[in-house]
Amino acid sequence: MIKTLLKREIKANYKIFAIFIIIITIYSSIIVAMYDPLLGKSLNMMAKSIPELFRAFNMIDPGLTLLDFIMNYLYGFILIVIPLVFTLIMCYRLIGRYIEQKSFAYLLSSSYSRIEIIVSQYMTLFIFVFFLLAYTGVLVYLCGYFMFEEIIALDEFLALNTGLLFLHLFFLSICYLSVCIFNEIKYSIGIGGGLCFIFILIQMLSQASDKIEFLKYFTPLTLFNAKELVSGTSQAINNILILLIISIVLFLFSVKQFKNKDLFL
Repeated sequence: MIKTLLKREIKANYKIFAIFIIIITIYSSIIVAMYDPLLGKSLNMMAKSIPELFRAFNMIDPGLTLLDFIMNYLYGFILIVIPLVFTLIMCYRLIGRYIEQKSFAYLLSSSYSRIEIIVSQYMTLFIFVFFLLAYTGVLVYLCGYFMFEEIIALDEFLALNTGLLFLHLFFLSICYLSVCIFNEIKYSIGIGGGLCFIFILIQMLSQASDKIEFLKYFTPLTLFNAKELVSGTSQAINNILILLIISIVLFLFSVKQFKNKDLFL
């Protein structure tokens, strides 16, 4: 890993990171502030009247505890989509932009190899995503404590956030592989990002109706089951480990692809 390059990219992109920190802060704090055990009962009644809509966003059972509430309203959709958008933007800025503008010659003219460069850019993206999710977890935990004096079980909350991190590592690796394969932005970002959003859409459809529940077998998001992670089931843990293994394989393939890539410098 090239520390100089990593520091330069962090300095060049911290403003975008700060924007997403603000977005996450607004959404997360508002959602946590909406928590009310009595509201959970009302939402359960609404869910019975329009079950398809609530199922699609994984909100069919809002629950009666703060952890149940945020699992449905934050970890079921918002904290999947917002960090994914951030990942797509950063994939373009760290790799796609250099390829599109044919400016990789500047980096390759140094004494560092292609592998060192691509690994450094990946680590930059990983650091950004990790701290974005870590910040979100701390924020939600503290908001719950100071707003309602309700302490979330730390082991359950860490399991939930670890699962979310592994899911976003999977997204990150897909998007990163895409920008390493394709030269044109419409393909490098469009295919990787489009595939991730298709997975999300399939997951939503599979939850909307029992008749099409079989669609869950066509999306990796099924491997991230928040409720089972909190319960600590071995199946849920094995599933997120599968996501981690797939992410590592995709990353290694990205490195190989970039090493042999014709960059048209």
